Amino acid sequence: MEYNIGTKENPMELKTPPLSSDFTMHIEEKEGKEILVCTVGKTILHYNTNCINDLHEMLKTHGDWMELGSADEQKPAKEGTVEAWGRAETNPIAGWYGMKKGLRGRFGMYVPPLMEKLGLAELTHEPKNNKMKAI
Repeated sequence: MEYNIGTKENPMELKTPPLSSDFTMHIEEKEGKEILVCTVGKTILHYNTNCINDLHEMLKTHGDWMELGSADEQKPAKEGTVEAWGRAETNPIAGWYGMKKGLRGRFGMYVPPLMEKLGLAELTHEPKNNKMKAI
């Protein structure tokens, strides 16, 4: 499914789930494949574009709220969270949706707001322990 996520010149502007930080997302081509590019200040993360549809399908199957559980790549993800699913051997790509070694984590922080903006998910916006569910 195609989504209008923006370009490098005109990226989609988003806020983290607690609404405390701004970041952008856009689609870019790298090595012949489209990737999601997330820019947080000077930090640039890359995510597999399949994560949008795959996460939406998983959340629809889950059928209820799921904790985001965002964590850096070097830290373990809390079991049963969106972050844990985004790096699990059992997800549709059998591993990490994050593509930049050392910066593959934080899936649960940056992909859910994109899903909300695209109208695919609902998010809570608490200071901590946010959740999401499919629409």
